[in-house]
Amino acid sequence: MKNGQGNSAPSRRRIIKAAGALAAGIAAPSLLRIRSAYAAYPDRPVKVVVANTPGGPSDITARIVTAALQESTGKSFIVDNRGGAGGNIGFGYAAKSEPDGYTILLITNAFSVNVSLYHERPYKVQDFVPVCELASSPNTFTVKSDLAAKTMKEFVALSRANPDKYNCATSPIGTTPQLELEYLKSRENLPKLAGVIFKGGGDAITALLGGSVQLCSGSLAPALPHIKAGTLRSLAVTSDTRWPELPDVPTMEESGYPNFVFAVDCALVAPAKTPPDVVKWLEAETLKVLKMPGIQDKLHKAGFLVRAQGAEACWKRVNKEIALFKDIIETAHIEKM
Repeated sequence: MKNGQGNSAPSRRRIIKAAGALAAGIAAPSLLRIRSAYAAYPDRPVKVVVANTPGGPSDITARIVTAALQESTGKSFIVDNRGGAGGNIGFGYAAKSEPDGYTILLITNAFSVNVSLYHERPYKVQDFVPVCELASSPNTFTVKSDLAAKTMKEFVALSRANPDKYNCATSPIGTTPQLELEYLKSRENLPKLAGVIFKGGGDAITALLGGSVQLCSGSLAPALPHIKAGTLRSLAVTSDTRWPELPDVPTMEESGYPNFVFAVDCALVAPAKTPPDVVKWLEAETLKVLKMPGIQDKLHKAGFLVRAQGAEACWKRVNKEIALFKDIIETAHIEKM
């Protein structure tokens, strides 16, 4: 009787074993669902925020890269332009976005510049993690082809002789085109060369073409088609070497302005708490498409050189630039916003 009761009553070991099996049975489908969700990423459109208006260098880069990612991965990528406040509107929007991998941000040098340029910003550098570098484009000082000045020195002479007649279009405050204009004014003592701020590089070029400004300090990308067509003339590029497609256009250093190197560097970042596996997927897939000759050709024709470097190199450059632009802002006596 006692033995019979002992055989019919469940032992402690059996209870634990049964509980473990039950837990495993419940957990396994849940774990599988999590794994399949990660495997399916992205299962809806990934939004790439561009903190500038359409037509500028960052927008051009974003559209080429997102189209390539869409074709390569079979997933959906869209560009979301949120220009204004020197990029702060777009940067702030992305910083507050859900860190689920479905909102990422394309940054330019303005991301680093704004750390020293603004008293208050809607984002911190620590709000983001790097994904990868994308591409780099030199800036250029551009005029309409019918303007008398054919070199930077000639334009400076014209502006100095007629200080109320000349102004210059730039993209938003804190971008490298806007900073290099202020740097030029400081070096050449041109306080009356007014900077006319536009929401993006495309808008600045449109103003130059329309004749409301006489000079444009901007990225090469939106100006390049008009330079090739002969409508605009590049007085100089701000890279350390001449641009391959514009062999007759000197650098600023060759034009008599040593240590005058500025560029528009584009990179991808994600909100800081984005799952590491998602960030790694975005990094790997983006670097893969950047290494495709067809994409490199498209970016080059648009005025960019591909910079296919990963997250570590991206963040190293950003942090180095924060200190560099702080020095430039102080040297040019640019007032904080």
